[in-house]
Amino acid sequence: MNRKFWSIGLLAAVMLISAGCGQKPGAAPDNTPEQVTPAPGGQTGQGNEDPTSGAGGASTGNEVTKPETKTESIKSYYTDPDVMELVEGTANISYKEDQDKYEAAYQTLQKSDNPDMIPLWEKIEMKSLKFDNGTITIDVHVPDEANLGAGGEAFAIDAIKKTFFQFDEVKSIQLLVDGQQAESLMGHVDLEYPMTR
Repeated sequence: MNRKFWSIGLLAAVMLISAGCGQKPGAAPDNTPEQVTPAPGGQTGQGNEDPTSGAGGASTGNEVTKPETKTESIKSYYTDPDVMELVEGTANISYKEDQDKYEAAYQTLQKSDNPDMIPLWEKIEMKSLKFDNGTITIDVHVPDEANLGAGGEAFAIDAIKKTFFQFDEVKSIQLLVDGQQAESLMGHVDLEYPMTR
């Protein structure tokens, strides 16, 4: 009789332990990396051990997930070695924020690995670039050695327009020279304010 009670007690203990273990997976559903359960001591267990995150290690809500790097293939424009025509090429850009996308697109105009595609913006320094409400404002500095003549200047303006207007959200471009609206980029072709599609 004593053996029977021990068997029932042991069976009941095993059932309780199994039932308790069976409840754990349902407590935290899979595929929810956003939910972070604090561990003892205020740590989240997710590697967020930033001592500046708030008093006592508590989250301040500033721990927004960092944007992933995006890669995109875009069209970029150059000229031929004789500066006789505008040549379309492709370039891969990587960026995290939209602002970075436009800066990366500008940088494609400054370099080329193909000897038959000469960059028209190679020597033109971008001082700043801002995108706001459909308008890209680019402030550049044009040194004397960047002067391409009338034909090259016209191609350079066409290249920047075609490169940026491939993005649907870009409606206009304001091209400034040393922070000012200049009559022309290199002294040959009149600039429009703003340049539109």
